[in-house]
Amino acid sequence: MALQPLFTQIEKTIQLADGNIILETHIGFPFNETNLYLLSPGGNVVWKAEKPETRSLYTRIKLNEDFTLSTFTNDGIFCELDLKTGKIISKSSFK
Repeated sequence: MALQPLFTQIEKTIQLADGNIILETHIGFPFNETNLYLLSPGGNVVWKAEKPETRSLYTRIKLNEDFTLSTFTNDGIFCELDLKTGKIISKSSFK
């Protein structure tokens, strides 16, 4: 099955047993949504990543050995996300 983006275009995917983590391009993405989410093998959205700030959009993601997801946002925030829920475990700012 071909992966379809929700709003812009897919920038990066990470395949997991639970589905595919999708990072969409943040340029042109609506601020009231999150551009990072998990799709089930059937193509349904399992979770949408919690955003650290209202206008934050994700720009980079990396899967860690401890099964967390390291992320960076367009406004200089680094977050660790829980892969099961998409919730923020920790965050810090680079500003």
